[in-house]
Amino acid sequence: MEWVVLAAVVAFALVLLVVVVLGLGRLGRSATTVAPPRTVPGDVLAPPDADVDATPEPAVVVPTLERPEKPASRLIRLRQRLAGSGALGKGLLGLLSRDHLDEDTWEAIEDLLLGADIGVAPTQELVEQLRTRLRVEGSADARTVLREELVNLIDPTMDRALHVSGADGQPGIVLVVGVNGTGKTTTVGKLARILVAEDRSVVLAAADTFRAAAADQLGTWGERVGVEVIRGPEGGDPASVAFDAVKEGVDRGVDTVVVDTAGRLQNKAGLMDELGKVKRVIEKLAPVTEVLLVLDATTGQNGLIQAKVFSEVVDVTGIALTKLDGSAKGGIVVAVQRQLGVPVKLVGLGEGPDDLAPFDAGAFVDALLS
Repeated sequence: MEWVVLAAVVAFALVLLVVVVLGLGRLGRSATTVAPPRTVPGDVLAPPDADVDATPEPAVVVPTLERPEKPASRLIRLRQRLAGSGALGKGLLGLLSRDHLDEDTWEAIEDLLLGADIGVAPTQELVEQLRTRLRVEGSADARTVLREELVNLIDPTMDRALHVSGADGQPGIVLVVGVNGTGKTTTVGKLARILVAEDRSVVLAAADTFRAAAADQLGTWGERVGVEVIRGPEGGDPASVAFDAVKEGVDRGVDTVVVDTAGRLQNKAGLMDELGKVKRVIEKLAPVTEVLLVLDATTGQNGLIQAKVFSEVVDVTGIALTKLDGSAKGGIVVAVQRQLGVPVKLVGLGEGPDDLAPFDAGAFVDALLS
């Protein structure tokens, strides 16, 4: 009996020992401390092994590129603006609509055309054509006759296409020239927008190295539409900058390289010779496909003097006529074409980035007569 009791006591003691041991094990595990996540400045949670002293990578800011307006919609808007300053068209229609066209009326028409900077010879031709047609056709609508003769005077047969493509896979090279103050650098920037709107790849050359502001201005134009601008040191060799830009364009296989040149005064023979040098250096790499002369439409006959001198140096192939709204008289379009024998290809009518459009003779006359 005593052995039975002793066995029971031993068994109970063993069970009690097991229970105590298991309890202590659980207690030890529950007492293990887990380090909380550390924080870095700004209350941003970091994993336990994070390096709180690490410098975060700077965010990469991707500039938002602008989407230039398509040329077709530009023509509509620019035509509306030009119509607002159509004093020439209104004056002509008012005189031609008189019941009796006497000599005094025809003299007034001639004075109006001369005052619009059309030029003596074109004015005499237009007046003669109008007199003949209105006398012969009698009941002809004066507005219709005037429109047809003005379009003929501007010459719709001229090739007004911008030659911005090269041959044999080479880029088109557009050389932009003109005196300071005509809006030349701005025109280069706006032309780049037209080309980008047509899905062309473009490189710009800031070859006006004598004005740091010109290179900076062109750089801003390029950044807005994602176009690379090649520039050199201030006061550096313009021909070298132009050469580097064309080489970049050839190496990259871009569609068009547009070269902005320094504004040249027509009475500075040395500077004009330098402009000729720029063209010669460029053509060691690729032919120049277009030479655009930028003229301020408000300068009138003085602009014709500039045009003639530039054409003798670099063989101008087209005119970009800026500031045609406001105080511009409109007739400069006819006069400059007659003076140079080259067409007006681009017109600018405002300060907006897309206020430059291809010139169309019919749309221009319609705007004048609106």
